[in-house]
Amino acid sequence: MRALVWIIEDTWQATIDEATQFLPGDAEITLLHVASTEPETVARAAHRGLLGRRPPPPPAPQELQSISEQAAHELLTDAQTRLGRPASLKARRGRVEREVVAAADGIDILILARDGDRDRPGPRSLGPATRFVIDHAPCRVLLIWPDNAPELRTIPPPPPPGTAAPHLPPRN
Repeated sequence: MRALVWIIEDTWQATIDEATQFLPGDAEITLLHVASTEPETVARAAHRGLLGRRPPPPPAPQELQSISEQAAHELLTDAQTRLGRPASLKARRGRVEREVVAAADGIDILILARDGDRDRPGPRSLGPATRFVIDHAPCRVLLIWPDNAPELRTIPPPPPPGTAAPHLPPRN
């Protein structure tokens, strides 16, 4: 079994713990962290937006990239230590959701954590990148709650008979 474990900063411990319990001992594990290049783009654009002012020179793109790469390396190393068994480490950069889907090509299972609202189940328990990955992953997906799952009583009541759910269009 080839497994890809996508780790992000605030849920990586729970994701690694679940992978440790779920994956068989002979699984080929790859730990993946994807750094968004959006902060670098925003930093460059913000600097250009200081029209007519004499701002200090912008940080070199390679400086921002270096900081990002160092943080990713540290996170992946910590995750591998917590996993407690061999794993390949993969750091990617770009549009997070697309990089994760691309990395999942040829993988048997992708393990990831919910990254949205943790107080109730439902669509808002997934961030946009996670939703994209779940919808487009070319493999099986194991989606975990990084904390204890919320109680079922947090699910809103069903709509009255004959009405469509608020998030779904009416059926014709």
